[in-house]
Amino acid sequence: MPKKQQKRRIIDTDVHERVMYSDLLPYLDNPWRRYIEDNHWMQEKHMPYTQPTVAGVDRADAVTPDGGAAGTDLAFMQEQLLDAEGHEYAILSGALDPSPSSMHGWYEMGAALATAYNDWQIENWLEKDSRLYGSVHIAAQDPQQAVREIERVGSHPKMVQVLLPIDTRSWGDPYYHPIYEAAQRHQLSIGMHHNEPPTHFGGWPRYFIEWHTMLPTAHMIEVSNMVFNGVFDKFPDLHLIMIEGGFTHVPHLMKKMDQQYKELRHEIPWVKRMPSRIIQDHVRFTTQPVEELNQKEFMQYVDQMGSEEMICFATDYPHWDYDSPLEALPKLDETLEEKIYSENARAALPKLPRRTGGVE
Repeated sequence: MPKKQQKRRIIDTDVHERVMYSDLLPYLDNPWRRYIEDNHWMQEKHMPYTQPTVAGVDRADAVTPDGGAAGTDLAFMQEQLLDAEGHEYAILSGALDPSPSSMHGWYEMGAALATAYNDWQIENWLEKDSRLYGSVHIAAQDPQQAVREIERVGSHPKMVQVLLPIDTRSWGDPYYHPIYEAAQRHQLSIGMHHNEPPTHFGGWPRYFIEWHTMLPTAHMIEVSNMVFNGVFDKFPDLHLIMIEGGFTHVPHLMKKMDQQYKELRHEIPWVKRMPSRIIQDHVRFTTQPVEELNQKEFMQYVDQMGSEEMICFATDYPHWDYDSPLEALPKLDETLEEKIYSENARAALPKLPRRTGGVE
């Protein structure tokens, strides 16, 4: 279908706007500003691979017209993504590497960067396009400071989730529960997006292809950790969105967790429901990066998940493995398409405007 004929609503759950440290300087106080401005402090880079394209991790055609990094120009993103693909809304997940929550040791700098990023995001993106909604960045190493940041900006009408990196932390640990309490209080979901290669139970992968292949394992670890630590029993209104890990691993995860729960539930008496039911009720998975599936294969996964409400569409713009809403998924039943492309995300992100009227 030509783009000009597209009538589908699209809520894109993973769009990366990119910030340069120079952009954050107006939002930073000293001594944090001085470390960047005077001491040339630079972000850590850990990725053990050769970037997969000539533009690094980004689409070559997403470099801005003036030669800037992809995702740095709102007008160009509007032209290339929001207008071209007919987005209703797009959820910004940022591109600050490392995430403030992944900084090793220097938590105060992480907290300062998170605060600056949030202010920069609101002023330069969220308040300039009604289709854009944002993620609250925090330095979760210090839950008390993270809660203060959620309290500071979480009530902003354009902030819809708290962003956590999938790295080597087990986010279900009670140490982090104050973050979920604050998120629930402000009607914010939790978005988890990988930040480093999945190294929970192993060393660094030697190649990018290893990391990209095994991304779902890191997502599986975090979901099982959140469920078995009772996060959703303790915070019944909380939603978790697993970003950029796909969804085809989910049926296996649900089946395995249910079996283990039947055998070992005495170890986690605070979990009152079957894990599969908790996942169905509280966890959502983005499509990207989706495998090439025909309609029959796609529907087999949906049937095995036992729910049509668990999959949310994402493009991962402007990255090299961008999934087009016109080409990434097979033709599906109209009702299911509507759920995946928009309504599942709307239900999982309660601060998004509710649907009114028909499809325009």
